[in-house]
Amino acid sequence: MTEEGKQFLEDVEQKETGQETAHKEDVEFDTVDKLKKSLEQANDKYIRLYADFENYKKVAARNKEEQLKYANEDILTDILTVIDHLELALQHSTGNETSDALAEGVQLTLKELKGILEKHGLVTIDALGKPFDPFVHHAMSQIESEDAVENTVVKEFRKGYMLKERVLRATLVGVAKKPPLSGASRDNNAENQSI
Repeated sequence: MTEEGKQFLEDVEQKETGQETAHKEDVEFDTVDKLKKSLEQANDKYIRLYADFENYKKVAARNKEEQLKYANEDILTDILTVIDHLELALQHSTGNETSDALAEGVQLTLKELKGILEKHGLVTIDALGKPFDPFVHHAMSQIESEDAVENTVVKEFRKGYMLKERVLRATLVGVAKKPPLSGASRDNNAENQSI
């Protein structure tokens, strides 16, 4: 082979080797890019899963706290009936000495029982004179009243109670309504509306 032929073969070999090296580098960069993307995706999944788990722990802790807060609800509801009976006994006590002493004992017992229940978060719902609220009041009747503002509580049939922020038992109430207009007033009102 001549000198030129040898030079030509060497040039061809170098080009082929350079192309193979460039091709190998491209493949390696592609593999590295794929691995980086895969790692980023796995890291993103991990971060989301960790955040979800932390949120779950917070919700579970809140639920547990809520359950502990209202764990006594059933027994307190049963005790409210006893309070009702004690209050009725006080209302119907007669005026003799024996019943006065008994009424005083019942009153002290009732006071102590209410104090214990208040210590555990039970409070009486004040209803008289307040606007009717369907979340804490249960309307038993409408009572005609010219003096009271319409839809205000004018009579309390049974006390209502709240346990912390939750209604344990709604107050049974009578709600004020305006009396119907008399015959002459109704005629005057109809004339005023037709004008």
